[in-house]
Amino acid sequence: MADQKKGNGHELLHLLETRVRQLILQEKDLQEQCRALEGQIAERDRKIEELKQQNLDAQARYDNLKVARMLELSDNDTRNARQRLNHLVREVDKCIALLKA
Repeated sequence: MADQKKGNGHELLHLLETRVRQLILQEKDLQEQCRALEGQIAERDRKIEELKQQNLDAQARYDNLKVARMLELSDNDTRNARQRLNHLVREVDKCIALLKA
């Protein structure tokens, strides 16, 4: 009976050692997964910052284009007003010419 208890004790000890080894391997695998995930997070954070900067650059370009477009419209308005004024001056000159005749 003492031998049987010794045998059971050895089996339990062996089973415990096996389970501890399995847990150690699982812990190492989880650490590797954790490092890989941390790397992915860092890469995504870097990408987010890059995209934020691109967004800021695009917004600045958009604002510049809006200002340029407003100036362009102002130039067109000035040109149109000048043409209308020239047309009116020619009409007045025609009227003056008719009055003199």
